[in-house]
Amino acid sequence: MAAITEKLKFPKSKGAAARWKLSLFLTLFFSLWFLLFFLFRQVHAPSEITETIALTRRLSTVTDPVATCDGRASVYVYELPSKFNSDLINDCHHLNVYTDMCPHVAHRGLGQHVDPVFGPGHWHATHQFIGEMIFHARLERHPCRTSDPAEASIFYVPFYGGLYASSKFREKDLRERDKLAVELAEYLQGLPWWQRHGGRDHFLALGRTAWDFMRVRNKGPDFGANVLLDLPAVLNMSVLTVERQPWSGTNQFGVPYPSYFHPSTLDQMLAWQDKVRRSERPHLFSFIGGPRKGLEKAAVRDELIRQCEESSRCMLVKCISGDRQCHNPVGILRVMMGSRFCLQAPGDSFTRRSTFDSMLAGCIPVFFSQHTAYTQYAWFLPKDPDEYSVFMETKDGLTSPRGKIEDVLSSIPEETVARLRNNMIDLIPRLTYAHPNATGLGFKDAVDVAIQQLARHVRSELSFHLQSK
Repeated sequence: MAAITEKLKFPKSKGAAARWKLSLFLTLFFSLWFLLFFLFRQVHAPSEITETIALTRRLSTVTDPVATCDGRASVYVYELPSKFNSDLINDCHHLNVYTDMCPHVAHRGLGQHVDPVFGPGHWHATHQFIGEMIFHARLERHPCRTSDPAEASIFYVPFYGGLYASSKFREKDLRERDKLAVELAEYLQGLPWWQRHGGRDHFLALGRTAWDFMRVRNKGPDFGANVLLDLPAVLNMSVLTVERQPWSGTNQFGVPYPSYFHPSTLDQMLAWQDKVRRSERPHLFSFIGGPRKGLEKAAVRDELIRQCEESSRCMLVKCISGDRQCHNPVGILRVMMGSRFCLQAPGDSFTRRSTFDSMLAGCIPVFFSQHTAYTQYAWFLPKDPDEYSVFMETKDGLTSPRGKIEDVLSSIPEETVARLRNNMIDLIPRLTYAHPNATGLGFKDAVDVAIQQLARHVRSELSFHLQSK
């Protein structure tokens, strides 16, 4: 301390004093100049720099690395008999009555590689109904997985129920159609850890909609569903599915459809969000899809297609059966990245994989049914839908003045559009399925969010069950 004080003493000679004053003045002058320059750059920085800084700050609010688990979300992954999962994959040519699933089950369910034209990361032509395989692959290497069932808070049952269901859609013998689902329920009920709480801490992850497993409760036309979710044992479990039954699916929880991007690092996620945020969007809105005949909830599609065709501000990709352009990840994302709004009409069911494709591309979703997203994905999307989407009422008809799509969307202020897009892009990490080999992601993906929310739900359910005894 004395040495420092000695150095700061004013020089004794006049010449030395003048040099000291000059040196001090220059030091203060340049320090102040650099400070002002830095502040000026922060205010007037190029947009891409400002956006990157803002992006990093925003991402810090949604990232919460799940590098360690405190036991409150510890997952035990059952090793089921192979007939419930791997044997199905080995017979991949017969997993779907409409298409050959062999290309889609490749790479643990990610599907075939796609050239990374959009930047770094793992890009795949991922099938919309393959999420159960990806979920299984992620949990096998997840930091919250435990090998000791006594330590587990939740138990994952890796049954590829969606792939089994789609292989039996045309099976007229109902006993044969239900066979594997019934066998699974019987198998689980014989396990000691199941018997401890009657399966209330066990869960399934299904890659298809709940309607494909609720033949009894649907009480409608038989579209090939089995009875998995009608079985008493399964009613005790929690079921993750890409579309829940909104009215009686009290043990069902919606999880995102898998899209094409499967990052393995935080840098890949940041780079993609930055690219989407800076994307030029010459189209006011777009619609990718085809008509659906004979379905009341899909009748709106004809009107969407008509209005899009008549608007110079809409990009239409009309999907006809067998049209390859609607299964091309690069083409689909380019259309969505060039659009401000993406129309998301119900199809064969209420939900669409396209919803998550559009959000991945930074295209604000426009919904026409509450059940396309709002009643489905409470764990993943904000409670207030006005924070990330637009809803258009259809009961008075889209041809009414308040229902003309171009007029409604063009009337939304620019600052509102920017806010919606920024909020939605912030959601991308939690709507994405990371690559199964990823470790130390630095952000929560869809699987991380699901198991944490599920563990919280199971604790609540068990507490209620014990108190009611």
